[in-house]
Amino acid sequence: MTPRERVLAALEHRQPDRVPMDLGSARFSGITQPAYADLCRHLGFGAEGAIIDQMQQLAEIDDRILRHFDVDLRPVVMGPPDKGGDVQLPPGRFRDEWGVERVRPPGCPFYELRQSPLEGQITPSDIASYPWPDPADPGRVRGLRERARKLREETDYALVFNARYHAVHQTQYMRGFMDWYCDFGQNHSLFRCLMDAVVENMIETNKRALKEVGDLVDVVAFGDDLGLQDRPMCSLASYRALIRPYQERIMDSIRAHTQAKVLYHTCGSVYAFIEDFIDLGIHAINPVQVSARHMEPERLKKEFGGRIAFWGGIDTQRILPHGTPDAVREEVRRIFELLGPGGGYVLASVHNVQPDVPAANLCAMFEAGATCRYPNG
Repeated sequence: MTPRERVLAALEHRQPDRVPMDLGSARFSGITQPAYADLCRHLGFGAEGAIIDQMQQLAEIDDRILRHFDVDLRPVVMGPPDKGGDVQLPPGRFRDEWGVERVRPPGCPFYELRQSPLEGQITPSDIASYPWPDPADPGRVRGLRERARKLREETDYALVFNARYHAVHQTQYMRGFMDWYCDFGQNHSLFRCLMDAVVENMIETNKRALKEVGDLVDVVAFGDDLGLQDRPMCSLASYRALIRPYQERIMDSIRAHTQAKVLYHTCGSVYAFIEDFIDLGIHAINPVQVSARHMEPERLKKEFGGRIAFWGGIDTQRILPHGTPDAVREEVRRIFELLGPGGGYVLASVHNVQPDVPAANLCAMFEAGATCRYPNG
């Protein structure tokens, strides 16, 4: 099978020849700069790539490393806007195009939220008059189709369009987490007003990109975080009343512009929402945080395995950072035996590879993945 055929077979619940593998096809399956630099030194090749996500400090991955690991997917990503992009603010701060300010504390590998532009006492008129990012900025789609077409015609990898529909996160960043949760619990009219504005902006932005590449990509990836370590972030009733309607609008927009599969990312314990994800038409969920409550892989496969695919599953809280290479290989085989039967599984780490993951363990993950073959594969 070609990599594209392998990925599509898995997402359609058909058994491919071996498990598909991912590293860096989306902004939630990548690798942080310190871990990437360590990996380059360990392998003896690969360039210490540019930062492609300032907040998360994700590295651009040299294609030689992706080929070395036999990774089956490649990203398709919008460009930065010509106007109103990230603004660097000394010392160690930046403001993004939404007006959210972040700072990198000493010794921290990431940028943390410092100031939310719509925190405190606001009204719907404040939201209406806010200087939102320009969805029509030409920088976002300049060269996008050409890049996707080149990958489509010159390689046989599955292509993943990195959509930007992170409405829950974006409204949290703009409002500040405390005010966001207060609105979510008590001020539903203001909550919906802000969500309406953000989702409308994101749909328009992504619609323009999907018109360029919707016929070329195999997967559309987007996400938010709806789970904590031990529970969902809200009740199922609150999710259905206040979040799912916006996800329905997003899914309707995606389906209007592409036939690609949809990959949805949410960390944490989201077992309670998976039935709704299936009903929305989501094809696969990431990162399958197996260390979270009710996210045991055997439970997920038994209850949902024929209806939604699982993408991730290799633990980044214990196994990858603290296990031995042999323990990583054993975990890869265990997860494959639980999530892999009948297809429906793409192997990847649970979220981005963090700075504390030894390069030898990451190599062990992909080495073991290459041996996860299906009968007659």
